[in-house]
Amino acid sequence: MTLGGTMRTRPRRAVVTAVALFAAVGTLPAAAAQDQHRQEHPSHGGLSATIRYTEYGVPHILAKNYADLGFGTGWAQAADQVCTLADGFVTVRGERSRYFGADAASDSALSSATKNLAGDLYFRGVREAGTVERLMAEPAPRGPSREVKDLIRGFAAGYNTWLKKNRITDPACRGADWVRPVSVQDVAARSFALAVLGGQGRAVDGITAAQPPSSTTPAAGAPDAQDTARAAHELFAADSADMGSNAVAFSGATTANGRGLLLGNPHYPWQGGRRFWQSQQTIPGELNIAGGSLLGSATMSIGHNAQVAWSHTVATGVPFNLHQLTLDPADPTTYLVDGRPERMTRREVTVAVQGGAPVTRTQWWTRYGPVVTSLGAALPLPWTTTTAYALNDPNATNLRASDTALGFSRARATSDVLGALRRTQGLPWVNTIAADSRGHTLFTQSQVLPRITDELAQRCSTPLGKATYPASGVAVLDGSRGDCALGSDPDAVQPGIFGPAKMPVLKDAPYAENSNDSAWLANAERPLTGYERVFGTLGTQRSLRTRGALQDVSAMAARGGLTVRDLQKQQFANRVPAGALVAADAARACAALPGGTATGSDGKAVDVTEACGVLAAWDRSANTGSRGALLFDRLWRRLPVSQLWKVPFSAADPVNTPNTLDTGSPAFARALADTVTELRAAGIALNSRLGEYQFVVRNGKRIAVPGGTESLGVWNKVEPVWDPAGGGYTEVTTGSSYIQAVGWDGGRCPVARTLLTYSQSSNPNSPHFSDQTRLFSAKKWVTSRFCEKDILSSPALRIVRVRS
Repeated sequence: MTLGGTMRTRPRRAVVTAVALFAAVGTLPAAAAQDQHRQEHPSHGGLSATIRYTEYGVPHILAKNYADLGFGTGWAQAADQVCTLADGFVTVRGERSRYFGADAASDSALSSATKNLAGDLYFRGVREAGTVERLMAEPAPRGPSREVKDLIRGFAAGYNTWLKKNRITDPACRGADWVRPVSVQDVAARSFALAVLGGQGRAVDGITAAQPPSSTTPAAGAPDAQDTARAAHELFAADSADMGSNAVAFSGATTANGRGLLLGNPHYPWQGGRRFWQSQQTIPGELNIAGGSLLGSATMSIGHNAQVAWSHTVATGVPFNLHQLTLDPADPTTYLVDGRPERMTRREVTVAVQGGAPVTRTQWWTRYGPVVTSLGAALPLPWTTTTAYALNDPNATNLRASDTALGFSRARATSDVLGALRRTQGLPWVNTIAADSRGHTLFTQSQVLPRITDELAQRCSTPLGKATYPASGVAVLDGSRGDCALGSDPDAVQPGIFGPAKMPVLKDAPYAENSNDSAWLANAERPLTGYERVFGTLGTQRSLRTRGALQDVSAMAARGGLTVRDLQKQQFANRVPAGALVAADAARACAALPGGTATGSDGKAVDVTEACGVLAAWDRSANTGSRGALLFDRLWRRLPVSQLWKVPFSAADPVNTPNTLDTGSPAFARALADTVTELRAAGIALNSRLGEYQFVVRNGKRIAVPGGTESLGVWNKVEPVWDPAGGGYTEVTTGSSYIQAVGWDGGRCPVARTLLTYSQSSNPNSPHFSDQTRLFSAKKWVTSRFCEKDILSSPALRIVRVRS
């Protein structure tokens, strides 16, 4: 890969000869036999692959079959991310308490468990029940294909071989006894953990804490319906801060050459097991794909091949539902269905604990799924002598996401992407946006969702469900009635989920965009309707990020003549929609305050005169050099925006409403005074450049980070941590991650620019620990080396032959 927009080929000094790669494949071009010091031969025999590294440590993995491709991928991921990977494998084995202590904070990347013990009890339970093995044994398409099984087997072997042949230099796990070889089950269990992240994974504490009431347990009243509905709504709103994305596909009708364009900008955690890792995977004549994989996966999560590009955005569909159980008055572990008693299934799970005796707990399961006593701390679901709640998660029987990804990788058009979704039905919690070289576009919310129709919810919701379903899409069905079963669609690959015919789909729109709101306004001129509430809302207020994105991309589509360069400009425009809406009014209202003072929450008068000028002069962007961006951000976070708009939301104009901030409200002046006080107390000048106080530290050096928070509506979203002691914003926790801007110019090679914001390796001793982070700071890109001639002309080319 090369930096910038121009591909350059440098002459070779050495005369090279062809290297025999695989008998079945033929030979690599002569450049692959470059000087001996550029090749490494760590092992011999068994599975094998060739890894060609180019700039920024991006590996191009060449293999003769899927098992070998998995092997090369597992090897290369371990080389960059061995500690992060090993930590995740400890999680899915249920061994965090053994190595790190039962009460330590758990691995938030793979479940919602607050403490290690709860996470271990859940994952040990999954393992002891043989859940993953059963799913692996299911025949395709219900279970993984032979190709995916080979990829998983190869990945485990590649990871293990790297461990055997290399010394770990990352201080995060150097010499640690928890870094161990992995099994095929371990790798598959990681995929399972990601699949249930929005369902059982969201309820780990509630599953592992669920215990039947005893005769001495105080009676608990039913959950308040409105409080529970509000908590369920807030639960999903909180998720958007941790996981989100933007993506837009433009059709040939809007582009300079009649071919499609795609910009993908997922917002994922910058640390831990949900990081992306960049590579190219090639099986000659079978597969050739470049993009980003979630760590631990042998398939490409987001990427492009020679003819199609795709990205994902976290969807609004609710991938679980609850069943309210009516219990036998004589036995709280027996529930009634159509008047007939059914006993819950006991699962005794034992977890080893560091420095103490093993802990054994009982988990309780029903025909609907596990009994659960909470969904997050704010959403209790008490188990009483008369009532309990069971969680239905259809993704707990879904290990198909890798086959979906593999189908995308082999697609030749957006129609093939849609075909892969319909055939495999494997995506648990994301939308898909795609474009192809023929000028087609696609948006679809093809998720694995419980088959909760609005009719079923109306007929079978309990009083609690009648509040939660409209508010959040969380259905609470009457588990005592057999006629409230979810049923099955004829085109669904498993019972109890929606089939492809029910999924929202938008084909060949001039643009198709999503920023984590529902499917309704994927194109503002061609709204999608007719889907069930569990998929998301219709006719409701959109987020500022959605509104800003729709304003931007619709203007781009109307202008036409688009190229990849326009996608690059959109990614780093760093426009702040909230600022465009209210900053001018805020500056004028500030200047009009009597005596230039405002009263803060503590009742003290604050001179805000300087802030008025800073707000007026601010360029309404979140670039690292923007003066006033930090002041506005801190002010915006304090404003109760939902109460301050003069013009309310209108479904007839959803992109432009609500608007006009009511600066006459006392809340505005109070928020302004508090913001000025906060910044001055921290020693931060009101007109500071954003990058001085929004940064990450890598190897002791600050790297300024552009972009803005969710509530500001910035496309280039970042979520940093505020340091009230004076550091400003420091470590970014989540935000723009693997970014790709892809198009086609009619040649054999796609035109692609990429960026992995947090860089390829978590190891501070790696040369690729922060190199792309510095590019991100400077709003620079990496030019994809997709075709052979470009890979082999890389001045950084390094070839590694790996064998098991």
